[in-house]
Amino acid sequence: MIVPEYWAEARRAVRHNRKQLIVRRFGWSDESVAAAQAHADARAQDALHAIAAGQALPRSERRTNYGVDGVPIREQIVERHGDIVLTRNSYGALCLNTPDVLFADIDHRPLPSGCVIPSLLAAALWAVVAIAAGNLWNGMVGAGLASVVLVAVNAVVLMVKRARHRDEQLEAGALARVEQFTRQHPGWHLRAYRTPAGMRVLAMHSTFSAQDPEVHALFQALQTDALYARMCRVQNCFRARLTPKPWRIGMRRRIRPPVAAWSAEQAFLPGRLQWIADYERKAQGHAACRFLKAFGDERRVDAKADVVRALHDRIARAYEPLPLG
Repeated sequence: MIVPEYWAEARRAVRHNRKQLIVRRFGWSDESVAAAQAHADARAQDALHAIAAGQALPRSERRTNYGVDGVPIREQIVERHGDIVLTRNSYGALCLNTPDVLFADIDHRPLPSGCVIPSLLAAALWAVVAIAAGNLWNGMVGAGLASVVLVAVNAVVLMVKRARHRDEQLEAGALARVEQFTRQHPGWHLRAYRTPAGMRVLAMHSTFSAQDPEVHALFQALQTDALYARMCRVQNCFRARLTPKPWRIGMRRRIRPPVAAWSAEQAFLPGRLQWIADYERKAQGHAACRFLKAFGDERRVDAKADVVRALHDRIARAYEPLPLG
């Protein structure tokens, strides 16, 4: 796992086949900006030579913080606990990054794109406004609009109930997969947590490399999110969000800068610090996940995994009766 402290970018250009060939590459380091720049320069030069020699390489690298394209996780480092790193991601939430304590992220399927709730709400709102404004042609129209409101409200309530039932069914299915996996692997000890959009699972009995076949088998059995599984393989780490997503707790403004390109200078911008203060204040009323159940042999607890569990449960507020964000 690599979560660098310093970042830089290098640009190299040369005439090649009567055209200008421009290559850009990032560099990183835990020592200094200068070391990061030297790394970027070397990577850009190597890529320039390789592309000129005919290798099919990209001219530039994407500015992504999630680390699925071969570039290390590019986020502000907030705290270090040994080799456990807490970072602030591109939208402002805290994330736990660990090289060897296994987390699996399970996303439940979203609502169908053809959801009629927005349309029904719009119709209901229009009816209420029309009635309040007195712009009705006659009493029958008013009664009709009132009926629309009642139908819309009833439909919304019904769809909310169905969505809750659907979520309960999906969670029950996910928990059943965890239970089945631990029955098939009796030496394992797994903990399941509810998240706003699904579930996360933490392995307690041992540490793992993200390249281990056992990890791949677990991800497949639990139907782990494909993007998350890819990030783990590419970055050789595991990851869990510890604080709410801003838009789920009423934060309308975005953190600045809202991109993966982060530097030490940006960390102390007044606007960024004010946003973080507002976010932390509102986040106090929410948890990132809620502990559900332990599976398997609960007597088997790896010391490193238990350190991560304690840190995760405390910051994510996994045992507090708070709404999830």
